[in-house]
Amino acid sequence: MARTYDPKLREFATARDIQILDAIDRCGSGSAAAVELGIHKSNANRAIQALKKRAAKMGWSPSHDMTHVVPDGFRVKGVSTYYDDEGKVRGQWVKSTVDHDRAEEIARQTVEALSNSIEGMAPLTAAPERVMSDLLAVYPFGDPHVGLYVWAKECGDAFDLEIGRKLTFGAVDRLVASAPAAETAILLLLGDVYHQNDQTNQTPAHRHQLDVDSRYVKVLQIGIETYRHAILRALEKHKRVILKAVPGNHDPQAIWALIFTLAAYFSNEPRVEVDIGPAKHWYFRFGKVLIGSTHGDTTKHEKLGGVMACDRPEDWGQTKFRYWYTGHIHSKTVTELPGVTCESFRTLAAQDSFAAGHGYRAGRDMQCIVHHKDFGEIERHRADIALLEAA
Repeated sequence: MARTYDPKLREFATARDIQILDAIDRCGSGSAAAVELGIHKSNANRAIQALKKRAAKMGWSPSHDMTHVVPDGFRVKGVSTYYDDEGKVRGQWVKSTVDHDRAEEIARQTVEALSNSIEGMAPLTAAPERVMSDLLAVYPFGDPHVGLYVWAKECGDAFDLEIGRKLTFGAVDRLVASAPAAETAILLLLGDVYHQNDQTNQTPAHRHQLDVDSRYVKVLQIGIETYRHAILRALEKHKRVILKAVPGNHDPQAIWALIFTLAAYFSNEPRVEVDIGPAKHWYFRFGKVLIGSTHGDTTKHEKLGGVMACDRPEDWGQTKFRYWYTGHIHSKTVTELPGVTCESFRTLAAQDSFAAGHGYRAGRDMQCIVHHKDFGEIERHRADIALLEAA
């Protein structure tokens, strides 16, 4: 029987749509297909109409002279078609934009593909024999920007995937080696772990163009490998390791590829906890110490004291030493508010072309902060960029 639909629609169809289209092929009409499938014919018709609309958003609607399909992850924003005096199409301009719903779907599919095959694959690392239960080691990772490309001739320093991985490996190895054997360690990723959120290589909110090294999936892979190494190294010194990655303005969706993959990889390791909470503000209580963390793009230091008191009133009242750790600005700042100290951290990443051109010249380092459950912060360890580059 002849088809009663455009076969090109199959390229945009869901699994349920395919069932209906196959039934139409067998039965010859939508009404007959509905009878075979045991559904009302209006349901079949609505499914086909929804499929046509989905195809049109991707650029395919021949009845409207739309025959240029946009790439996956995008949708058609508008089409300008030019006709001659005889009504024939002589030119067409297809305007597209990012389909954010599809971009998130692609991100979820990437996460599923990465995590399904590695669930529970982490090697079980022997716990250290002696640890100090009254100490907490916090390793803040200031805006890593995995995938950032920096040209030394333009910006003063070179930076790419391999340089970033080498610097982070070196900083983690040095800081873990020098830190005391605190029972619990927090690997605190302060946002913008990934330089880009998707294949557009633009910031999601403001569409700023980004300089990116390598392909998107490779960037995701290097990030996962880098922080897998950090967790494994921390397990050698600390009995319990918590990884928390707060979403940044560069990677609000991409960060979940890292979080869920590492959660799956370490799912059989009882000493590792990968926090998968989506909140922009995160808290951790340790004795008389209360720590909060957020990227810093949505809530500035001046408001964080009130935010902590509102979000954690009982913890606020029961603690004496309170801290906020943030990123975003790539420089070290300390704001002392009534009852809480707010600190932003430097990054190991080199300044990009925008920052270099606008006079940004902050230092680069990574630190480990040690807290005592009764006395708050008692010491710090620091890995400077000059030392790491010389290694």
